[in-house]
Amino acid sequence: MINKLIIPFAIVFISSLVALWMFFQKSVPDASHPEPPVMFVDVIKAISGTVQIEVKAQGTVTPRTQTTLVSEVSGLVTEVSPAFVAGGFFSKGDILVRIDDRNYRADVKRAQASVAAAQTSVSREAGLADYALADWERAKSILQSSKAASDLALRKPQLAEAIANLEFARAELDKRQGDLDRTIIRAPYDGLVKEKLADIGQFVPAGTKLAVTFAIDIAEVRLPLPDRELPHLELSDKSLADGSGPAVVMKAEIGGVEKFWHGNIVRTEGVFDEQSRVLYVVVRVEDPYNRQRQNWSYPLRIGTFVEATIKGQHVENIIKLPRSVLRSDDEIWTVTSEKVLVPRKVELLRADEDLIYVSGGISENQLICMTMLDNPLPGTRVRYEVPQILSVSGNGVD
Repeated sequence: MINKLIIPFAIVFISSLVALWMFFQKSVPDASHPEPPVMFVDVIKAISGTVQIEVKAQGTVTPRTQTTLVSEVSGLVTEVSPAFVAGGFFSKGDILVRIDDRNYRADVKRAQASVAAAQTSVSREAGLADYALADWERAKSILQSSKAASDLALRKPQLAEAIANLEFARAELDKRQGDLDRTIIRAPYDGLVKEKLADIGQFVPAGTKLAVTFAIDIAEVRLPLPDRELPHLELSDKSLADGSGPAVVMKAEIGGVEKFWHGNIVRTEGVFDEQSRVLYVVVRVEDPYNRQRQNWSYPLRIGTFVEATIKGQHVENIIKLPRSVLRSDDEIWTVTSEKVLVPRKVELLRADEDLIYVSGGISENQLICMTMLDNPLPGTRVRYEVPQILSVSGNGVD
């Protein structure tokens, strides 16, 4: 019975001794402190210099002068010019439309006859007035009278009436001649037919619209500018009046190929748009259809949608960087000489879709981190290859 109780206690005691011996025999692991990972990033070197601000805008080409040609007389259209078609070019003074003038020529002849009759009447009344005056002088000497002759006795009212009738007849002739001249519709300027509204054989009452035309000597482009962009552009009345307004380069994709045109801002529209709160400026482009063959550029057709780059003022000591480096609250991540990340708050002159223009907060040759990092911490170690350099005078990265 005693042996049955001792054996289990002996087994437990021996097992405890073995476990205790094994515990003291195990080796203590060495404590290690792994190095934090070093991230590979792209960096760009900050280079300061003088930059010319460029303001981007978009707009549609419109004619400076657009006219709706209207018939001032009624009649049948008897002739139209070969250029009197949609898209047809014409020169100033060209005959575009002729209206049947037979009735108007007849009216002119009747008016000419009325003038001749009125002239005869004036001559007759002038002669009668001379005779009346001579008769009165003769009668006054015979009667030895000092009484003055009345205007009626001297036929002055009759002469005045004849002169008035002559003036009326001449005015009527001028009107009839004008109506005859208006049967020929001439081009008021060098231009292009935008829309043709009448054709040969059509009867047109006075006031009928014949065509819509526009001048091709100058085209205009309205560009909307927010108020934040205005301080960067020279838009004084003097510079706009003497033609030295900001230069503008416009581009559009035609048939898959980019085409470029040049112009200048010549005026502003003077008021902010109430809906969009922008100020419209107007760019002038000389000879948009290249009819003068001076530059042989691709025609800038009316209605073309263009992207415009407005050349602004030159600003010194500015660092130009890609917009992607800018983080919230106008901060960027810089890389120190020890290759660690440090955030810097910068002063922005302006920013556009692609670039930021920094006027303060970082120094010359400072390395800027371009890589987008998830929750970076100050002091994070990084590595990089050759820093990129953004040309201050251009838009590309070298």
